[in-house]
Amino acid sequence: MHLNKLIGATALAIALGCGAAHAQYTDGVIKIGVLNDMSGLYADLAGQGSVVAAKMAVEDFGAAAKGMKVEIVGADHQNKPDVGSNIARTWFDRDNVDVIVDVPTSSVALAVNEIAREKNKVFLGSGPAASDLTGPKCSPNTVHWTYDTWALANGTGKAMVKTGGDTWFFITADYAFGKALERDTTEIVQANGGKVLGSVRHPFPGTDFSSFLLQAQASKAKVIGLANAGGDTINSIKQAAEFGITQGGQSLAGLLVFISDVHALGLQTAQGLVLTEAFYWDQNDASRAFAKRFAPQFKNLMPTMVQAGVYAAVLHYLKAVEALKSDADGKAVVAKMKEMPTDDPLFGKGTIRADGRKIHDMYLFEVKKPSESKGAWDYYKLRATIPAAEAFRPMKDGGCPLVSG
Repeated sequence: MHLNKLIGATALAIALGCGAAHAQYTDGVIKIGVLNDMSGLYADLAGQGSVVAAKMAVEDFGAAAKGMKVEIVGADHQNKPDVGSNIARTWFDRDNVDVIVDVPTSSVALAVNEIAREKNKVFLGSGPAASDLTGPKCSPNTVHWTYDTWALANGTGKAMVKTGGDTWFFITADYAFGKALERDTTEIVQANGGKVLGSVRHPFPGTDFSSFLLQAQASKAKVIGLANAGGDTINSIKQAAEFGITQGGQSLAGLLVFISDVHALGLQTAQGLVLTEAFYWDQNDASRAFAKRFAPQFKNLMPTMVQAGVYAAVLHYLKAVEALKSDADGKAVVAKMKEMPTDDPLFGKGTIRADGRKIHDMYLFEVKKPSESKGAWDYYKLRATIPAAEAFRPMKDGGCPLVSG
């Protein structure tokens, strides 16, 4: 295992903050590890952009003025659980990393979740979707920040059924995330009177979706649910357009679509897509100000909800560490994060539940037609706000062992 080579090739370090080191912080430094896909199909929705977001959070927290020394490292998990696990263990055991943030790719996130618990460190998940992270796999060391498969299903799935899309066929990425998204959407569809006619699983990552799309087309389902993400979703939608699937009367439901995907597709191809997000860069003055600072630091791309979630999670983590005056006990830091109400410029006021689920509003958007867009990155129109109380799975239904009763 060329672990040192891997980390040396993919890691970066940014020291932020100065002043006297405080003895209560491990080795005098609060060390944050951003772990995600830096080079593959999720690199635009997370990647180096999440490192930029974490850095912005440290700056906005004012660590330097408070005499808190913060260091950020980043690495590429290549969407492989074994690679992600090895980096996480090395960071915790050798490099004195206190908290790992982001971690899209649910199979990797579920592995990091267990390692953080074992080592009594902190895991702040912005990128992963699997709702199991606050269900049977919940941990006192983990906060699941931005979104999850239940919230996506509850938003997009329910909206499609309510507007007549009552028969479904799923095209699903064959790993933990895709299976969780198909499962949670199936439950929502059936609970709202719809039927699932079938599903097919594709390799992760995938390239040729033609056979899967032809099966979905042949099912005559009103809705083809794409239980995949990033580059897989982009390719699915592009190939569906080539087959004329939507012209034939079937609807595509992108169950996890990011602003970076819409940008890659272009409005001509993406128009009319209904999607659920936790954040949109053009939502309000605070989100626009954040995006204006973010874009020049990351390929002139607008921030995704994953990158916004990294910013907000790191900000709240630092507030909790400051309140405790220590980063040594991961479980204690997460308990403090749950105790303190969340409040940041991008997600507003919220809470973190006992199961580790961060609670805030979610939003149902529709992608604009080219004629409706007023300029670059003007892609979404709001169809509905899903209030925080309804946006996520009720805690009693998750099966989290941390929840009593």
